[in-house]
Amino acid sequence: MTSGKFITFEGIDGAGKSTHLEFVAGLLREKGRQVVVTREPGGTPLGERLREILLREKMHLETEALLMFASRREHIAQVIEPALQRGDWVISDRFTDATFAYQGGGRKLAREKLEALEQWVHPHLQPDLTLLFDVPLDVARARLDATRELDKFEQEKADFFAATREEYLRRAKEHPARFRVIDSTRAIGDIQAELAQIVSAL
Repeated sequence: MTSGKFITFEGIDGAGKSTHLEFVAGLLREKGRQVVVTREPGGTPLGERLREILLREKMHLETEALLMFASRREHIAQVIEPALQRGDWVISDRFTDATFAYQGGGRKLAREKLEALEQWVHPHLQPDLTLLFDVPLDVARARLDATRELDKFEQEKADFFAATREEYLRRAKEHPARFRVIDSTRAIGDIQAELAQIVSAL
């Protein structure tokens, strides 16, 4: 049995990552892999309820970070680890890098606190591959404004997203073995050609 792999999609809101989730899942299925597509916050019934709270309700910064990791603990236990143990491939729309980027970079929560939570919640689990979809802030904002009603994170100001993007890029530099930074300003076909090469190599 082929061992499962864990792929995460990251990027600031409006970077376009969600556009490519099903494309990558389809590539893997064509190769005969069983694929689980999921998301954070969310991914489980409890996680989806927490998602609604996190995306809509105002709360203390540390409460927000703790709820993110509470949802993640349930997600790992109920979805991610069982799938990987079956040999399935897991694709998640966001994981812990998002918490470092949004709560750490954007909200300025001390990195040491997030690192402590990461070590508590999933000390032995990291993605095999993280695809970071990167775009300038003005491109991301234009995409958001054209698509849907904005949640509380999407309504943040430019400096919040600048700090979030900066932390994402710092994480990518810190963990080069698992990150691939994707220039998401290009045509969809060009991006998907690059994704096909990356996934095939994995």
